[in-house]
Amino acid sequence: MMYSLFVSGIGVQNWTYILVGITFALYIGIAIWSRAGSTKEFYVAGGGVSPLANGMATAADWMSAASFISMAGIISFAGYDGAVYLMGWTGGYVLLALLLAPYLRKFGKFTVPDFIGDRYYSKTARIVAVFCALLVSFTYVAGQMRGVGIVFSRFLEVDINTGVIIGMLIVLFYAVLGGMKGITYTQVAQYCVLIFAFMVPAIFISIQMTGNPIPQLGFGGELVDGSGTYLLDKLDGLSTELGFAEYTEGSKSLIDVFAITLALMVGTAGLPHVIVRFFTVKRVKDARKSAGIALLLIVLLYSTAPAVAVFARTNMIETVSNQPYDKVPEWFKKWETTGLIAFNDKNNDGLIQYVADKQNNELVVDRDIMVLANPEIANLPDWVIALVAAGGLAAALSTAAGLLLVISASVSHDLIKKIINPKISEKGELIAARLSAVGAVCVAGYFGINPPGFVAAVVALAFGLAAASFFPAIILGIFYKKMNKEGAIAGMVIGTITMLLYMIKYKLGWFDAVVPDKSEWWFGISPEGFGAIAMMLNFIVSIIIMKFTPEPPEDVQDIVENIRIPSGAGQATH
Repeated sequence: MMYSLFVSGIGVQNWTYILVGITFALYIGIAIWSRAGSTKEFYVAGGGVSPLANGMATAADWMSAASFISMAGIISFAGYDGAVYLMGWTGGYVLLALLLAPYLRKFGKFTVPDFIGDRYYSKTARIVAVFCALLVSFTYVAGQMRGVGIVFSRFLEVDINTGVIIGMLIVLFYAVLGGMKGITYTQVAQYCVLIFAFMVPAIFISIQMTGNPIPQLGFGGELVDGSGTYLLDKLDGLSTELGFAEYTEGSKSLIDVFAITLALMVGTAGLPHVIVRFFTVKRVKDARKSAGIALLLIVLLYSTAPAVAVFARTNMIETVSNQPYDKVPEWFKKWETTGLIAFNDKNNDGLIQYVADKQNNELVVDRDIMVLANPEIANLPDWVIALVAAGGLAAALSTAAGLLLVISASVSHDLIKKIINPKISEKGELIAARLSAVGAVCVAGYFGINPPGFVAAVVALAFGLAAASFFPAIILGIFYKKMNKEGAIAGMVIGTITMLLYMIKYKLGWFDAVVPDKSEWWFGISPEGFGAIAMMLNFIVSIIIMKFTPEPPEDVQDIVENIRIPSGAGQATH
């Protein structure tokens, strides 16, 4: 009895301080224990990470703030249409494990620009790849820092800018001190934190709503209220009553669904901060193993996200729709202070009108709050609410650290070491890497304070850029030995520029007074899916230019042959 009174009396904010403080202390302790002493440890953790540890670290690196905070938020609002994120991101990992990871590990370079620079025997190719890596990484890290700011502003009740700065300092400490070695073991801890934080409230709410402790089964089950109604049928009914489309019906065109899924898949396979993880293991076999382990660990969260989305959406509609504003629950008021949920009483009747009609709708909800607010909406214990905050920070910080290392390595290794000053000492390169990480953290902090959009939208655009720039160059570099530097460079430049222009026009609206609507999209494809078109253009340009320019040198073709066929494998016999 005394224990339960003590636990309930601590409060959400104090629980958050306790759990976030413990996890941050753990991350910092690991960084000090595993600090990097050489460039190899800084870039690829010395190349000696076990498949299990690398699989866990890869899963944490991959499951960013977009996966933890924003994906279920998208699904909760988009319903069936949100499935493209599940299909694209998980399918991309299968593609990565089968097509890229083992071959890139065999090539044995530190970074993606390193692979492209050596495979295409060109400083220009390396510089273009560095630019693309920085562009993708900074676009992606913008989403992570926004996630950090959201968590801090609500749960620690500090200004959002202060929250971003605190997150910057933590990442800076363990990324700069430990490099890839420190980040790898920190990410193992972060995976444990984020998956526990995601699953615990999902299990609680699944039992609360359907009596089933398995969320994946609960969201398709019957409600415990004795009505015999299935949860999804109830949400369909609530949605149509408010004027929204049925939750289980999709509104996206087939071509857009296909394009977004493909862009996310090939974008996954081209993300530099994920690819570099496969350079940290000892053998090619270990790269395959760690990719398989990572996929299993990722599926645990991804298969739970649709359930979390349904729980959150149903509870939110029932809690606030058509309710008197002066009687809304405490969670509503607290999130209102962050500006991520807002009520505008247009008809002055004191009731919250939440409807699809924009003229009459009085409630604006930022989809990024759905996972974080979900335990509060469901009235779960304070420690569960605080646990979700710690999980959201783990997800955002783990990916931010991986991205910052890519940025750091791109500048120190690919620009300074390989192009500007090839004679730099290892100590000098390590200093340059750490200074680059400091600069990258500052830029990331700026994006966190001045976010360009909600987390998953920004991240989806990063995937489009990765698909448009890196994927064709890497695939052709591994599987087509005749691909030359001229084709690869032209393809990367055209693909990246095309994606950027489409993104700027149709997502940011820089060329117009307002952002053009979907009726103006090319082929009916959204900016999030256009990376698939830009990628195809990259392939076409690369192959056409290659046909009219000299073949790669014989030694480069031999390297490509060796990547795909192990030395001494011999001929097949029958």
